Amino acid sequence: MEKKILFLQGNEACVEGALYAGLDFFAGYPITPSTEIAEQMSFRLPKIGGKFIQMEDEISSVCAIIGASLAGHKVMTATSGPGFSLMQEALGYAIMTEIPCVIVNVQRGGPSTGLPTSVSQGDVNQARWGTHGDHAIIALTASNHQDVFLMTVEAFNLAETYRTPVILLFDEVVAHMRERLVVPEKDEVSLVHRLRTSVKEGVDYHPYLPREDGRLPMSDFGGVHRYNVTGLFHDMWGFPSSNPGVVQGLLRHLMDKINNNTNRINRFKKYDLDDAEVVLISYGSSARSALHVVQNRRPRGERLGLLELQTLWPFPFDVVRDVCRNARFVLVVEMNMGQALQSVKLAVDEPGKVFLANRIDGSFITPTDIRNVLRVIQGKGV
Repeated sequence: MEKKILFLQGNEACVEGALYAGLDFFAGYPITPSTEIAEQMSFRLPKIGGKFIQMEDEISSVCAIIGASLAGHKVMTATSGPGFSLMQEALGYAIMTEIPCVIVNVQRGGPSTGLPTSVSQGDVNQARWGTHGDHAIIALTASNHQDVFLMTVEAFNLAETYRTPVILLFDEVVAHMRERLVVPEKDEVSLVHRLRTSVKEGVDYHPYLPREDGRLPMSDFGGVHRYNVTGLFHDMWGFPSSNPGVVQGLLRHLMDKINNNTNRINRFKKYDLDDAEVVLISYGSSARSALHVVQNRRPRGERLGLLELQTLWPFPFDVVRDVCRNARFVLVVEMNMGQALQSVKLAVDEPGKVFLANRIDGSFITPTDIRNVLRVIQGKGV
C-alpha cells in the first residue's frame, strides 16, 4: 500500500497530525497566522464525527477544550501571540486540575498586535512562565512539516501520559510555507490513549490519586462517577484544601511529574556534533538556516555542528551541556532577543563562550545572517 503524500502548509500538517492522534474536539478563534488550522478543522472534523466550534474569543476557546477533555475527548485549540496571552489563566487551571489538552501557538511579532503577518519566536519564555505560580509545562516545536506532524502527535501522547496541557510552539514561517508530508500509515506511529479508571460505578473514585507509576486514571466527567474539579489546591478527592501538607504534596507532584521525566520528554536532533568545534543551537524555522550553514561549511573543512531543539520546555540542560562541552564557542540562532540563549548559558560550563545570532525585525533569519555573526566572532579570535 502506497503512503499518502501531501504538499501543504505547516498549519495543515499540524491538522493532519492532530487527526492522526485521535483529536475529536476543536474550539478556536481565528487569528493570524494560525487561522488555517481552525479553517481546516471546521471542514475535516465533522466528516469523521468530531466537533468543531468557533468561540467568541481565545479565553472561551481554551475553556471549551478543557471541558471537552474532562468529558473524555482528545482536544486542541490554536492561536497566536495576543490570543495566547488571553489563554494564560485557563492554562493555569488546566495545569492545576491536570487536564490533557493541546494548545498551538503560531508565533508572530509582538508584543501587543505587533506584526500579525511576520515571523517571530518571541513567545518561548511566555510558554514557560506565562501563567502565574510555580508550575511545569511541556512545549514542543518543529522546523519542517514532517516534524510538525510528528510533534503534534507527540503533544497528544505527552498530554495523555502526564495529564497536562502541552504547547505546540510553531512560527509563521513553518506555518505558512509549503512542503512535502508523508502521512504515516495507521498504527505506524504509536499513540497514547486516555487512561481510564477501572473503579466501578458505586465505588469511591479518587480523581487525584496516582498509581504506582505516577499516572492518574481519569473518569469521564458526567459519567458514572461524581467528583469535584477546582483550580484551588485540592486533595485526592478533588476538594479544596489549604492544609500545608496537601498543598506542598500537590505542587511537588505537578512539578515532579514533568521535571523528573525530562529525559523521556526531551526531543532533539543532532547534526555533525561528534567533532564540532563550533556548535549551533536552534529550533523552529531558524534551525533550517542553521542547518544550511552547517551543511555548507562542513565540506570546506569547518567543523560546525547543530543541535536542533524540538522540546523547548522542560529545557534539555543535560543534552546542551554535553554537546557543548568541547566546543570552542556556541552560537544560539533564534528570532527574538535571546530567550533560548539564557537557558543555554545556564546549561553550559562556560557561559562566556555562548553567542547569539538573531533577527527581531519580522524578517526570517537567513544563512547569510548567521555567517556574518560567525565572521565577527571568529574575527575576535574566539
